[in-house]
Amino acid sequence: MITNQGYIFLIFILNGILIGLLFDVFRILRKTFPTKDFITYIEDILFWIITGILVLYSVFRFNNGEIRLYMFVAILIGVISYMLLLSSHIIKINVHIINFIKTVVGKILNIIIKPFKSFFGFLSKVFIKPFKKLFFKMRLLFANISKKLYNTSKKNQKTAKN
Repeated sequence: MITNQGYIFLIFILNGILIGLLFDVFRILRKTFPTKDFITYIEDILFWIITGILVLYSVFRFNNGEIRLYMFVAILIGVISYMLLLSSHIIKINVHIINFIKTVVGKILNIIIKPFKSFFGFLSKVFIKPFKKLFFKMRLLFANISKKLYNTSKKNQKTAKN
């Protein structure tokens, strides 16, 4: 009986460590990728759902669905020990790794995208720029014509009144 409770106590300490690690996953994501408040709320809800599923699974798997106070004490010990001993190191290392990966992927994407940018820039200069000038000149021409028509119609209205 005592050995079984000791085993369950250790299982729930491990659950606490897993919960702390899961919490750090969300903290790492928030530090490396800017998130809006709405996304943060969704992440928080997701954290609590996963945590609840983990605890319920462990209660049913290892203790036949019986909930005891020492399980929650063990979870708390696991979370606190993880946060005090490992959390800052895990976060620091993973943030550096993710930032390095983001930098490398960004440089690779720039290398891949650069030829396309050059090609589309060339197409723009060859095909779009001449038409832009043509449309700009046509717009000025139509503006002048409409201005002259407006002035002439105004003169015709004044002469018609007199």
